[in-house]
Amino acid sequence: YGSFIDALRLYVRAGSGGMGYPRLGGEGGRGGDVWLVAREKVTLKNMRARYPQKRFVAGAGANSSVKALKGEKGKDCEVHVPLGISVLCEDGKLLGELNAAGERVLAARGGVGGSLATNFMPCKGQRRIVRLDLKLIADVGLVGFPNAGKSSLLSKISHAKPQIASYPFTTVQPELGKIMYTDYKQISVADLPGLIEGAHANRGMGHKFLKHVERTKQLLLVVDVSGFQLSIKTPFRTAFETVLLLTKELELYKEELLAKPALLAINKMDLPGAKDNWNELMKQLEKPQDFFHLLEEEMIPANTLEFKDIIPISTYSGEGIEELKTTIRKSIDEEAEQENEEYREKKLLLLRTSA
Repeated sequence: YGSFIDALRLYVRAGSGGMGYPRLGGEGGRGGDVWLVAREKVTLKNMRARYPQKRFVAGAGANSSVKALKGEKGKDCEVHVPLGISVLCEDGKLLGELNAAGERVLAARGGVGGSLATNFMPCKGQRRIVRLDLKLIADVGLVGFPNAGKSSLLSKISHAKPQIASYPFTTVQPELGKIMYTDYKQISVADLPGLIEGAHANRGMGHKFLKHVERTKQLLLVVDVSGFQLSIKTPFRTAFETVLLLTKELELYKEELLAKPALLAINKMDLPGAKDNWNELMKQLEKPQDFFHLLEEEMIPANTLEFKDIIPISTYSGEGIEELKTTIRKSIDEEAEQENEEYREKKLLLLRTSA
C-alpha cells in the first residue's frame, strides 16, 4: 500500500482509582477512561505521525481526604480517530465501530476508587492493545480485475488524479474521488486495487481489497469488453467469465456483498470488435445459466449478481460517461428513498405499538 495506512495498533491504559480513607469511610475517585472518538479530517497516517509512541493514558482518580471524602474522577483521555474504523482487541474481539463524526467507543475503563467494598484499596484501570482497522466509506466502490480501466474511469467522472498506466496493478492503494453534479450533489467513489483470481483466499491484495468493498453502499463492476488476461501464465477470460469470476470472489469472501445494489460498466467500447463482444455479452448476461456448461465448475458462483443497469462506456473516447454518472445518481437516490421509506414504516409501527 506504500504510504497508505489501513491499520494501526495502540496501547491504551485507563487510570487507577484513588485511595479510600478508612477512618472516615471516604471513597477514592474513579480512574479516567480512554475513549476513541470519530472525527472528520483525521487519518491513521496523521495519528501515527502525531503520536509516534501510540500510547494513550488516562488520569488517576483523586485520593479521598478529610477535605474531600469523595475523591474526584480521573481525567478521561480522548483519542481522535478517522471515520470508518473498526476497533478490535488483540484477540480479534470487536469493541465497536465508528462510522459517523462524534461516535465514541470505550477502549479502556478506569479502575474503581478505594471504598469499604474494596477494603479502601483502589483498583487498577484496564490496559490493552487495541487495533484500529480502517475500511473506506464511499457511496460507490469500483470492482474489477487489474487494467479494466477503473482508475481511468475515476479520473473521468471525478476530480481525482489516480496513477494510470497500460500495465496491471497501477492502483496499489485506494483512491477516493467525488462526482460533482450541477445541483451541487456529491457522490463519493472509491477506486480499489485490482482483484485477481483467488483474492478470497488472500492472493494478491485479497483481503486488503475486499474489506474496503464492505464499506461501500453500492458496487460498480468495471469489465473490459474484450476480456482479460493477467499474464501469459494465466488463462484468458472473456467479459462474461470476468463478471462471473468477480461475483465468485465476492461471494467466497462474504456472501452479504452480493446483496449490495450493483451496476455494471462495460469499458473499452472504442476498441475494434467491441460491438460484437458487447452483443455476445448481453446475450450471455440475459440467461447466464444457459452458458454455465462452457465454464469450469469452480468459476460458477452459487448466486449471480443482479445488475440494476448495464452501461457501455469508453474512458478513452468519453462514450457513456455522462450516462453512467446519471445512472449512479439515480441508483443512489433510489436506495436513499427506500431506506427512508423503511425508516418511516418502522417509526409508524413503533407508534402503533406504543398506542
